[in-house]
Amino acid sequence: MPEAFDDLLAANERFAADFTLAGFDGVARAGVAVVTCMDSRIDPIGMIGLRPGDAKVLRNPGGRVTDQAMIALILGVHLLGVDRVLVVPHTRCAMAATEESLQARLRSACGPDVELPHLGAVDDQVGALRDDVSRVREHRLIPDAVAVGGFLYDVDTGRLRHEV
Repeated sequence: MPEAFDDLLAANERFAADFTLAGFDGVARAGVAVVTCMDSRIDPIGMIGLRPGDAKVLRNPGGRVTDQAMIALILGVHLLGVDRVLVVPHTRCAMAATEESLQARLRSACGPDVELPHLGAVDDQVGALRDDVSRVREHRLIPDAVAVGGFLYDVDTGRLRHEV
């Protein structure tokens, strides 16, 4: 099965030939953290005009502030130079559904008898975004000086809309 990765390893060789981040300390140079979806239509750095090394990027299904994302934000704020947090779900997200409909789709792919975990479907994206932004703003380990905003990314236009 190693040949399944040959194209990616070849691309990595080309990438490494011009690699410029050697020795970089990992601090977010622009002071930015982005929590967004794992969707491949999203370029979290490019959509806000940044480059590698400028921001911490946290991705998961739906772009939610999960417990693990919250830990990453706390570390980012206190150890890695983050002073601005963007929470960014997007339009036409597969997670923007009811839990029941998402589980039905997965059962269709995996089989009807498979035991599924809670998938975290989001039937109200803007409401969930408000909750996630509040969770970050109100966390006792996130200082009030950290700017936290909620934005919806449109996968068809590339534009961010400030929601919260």
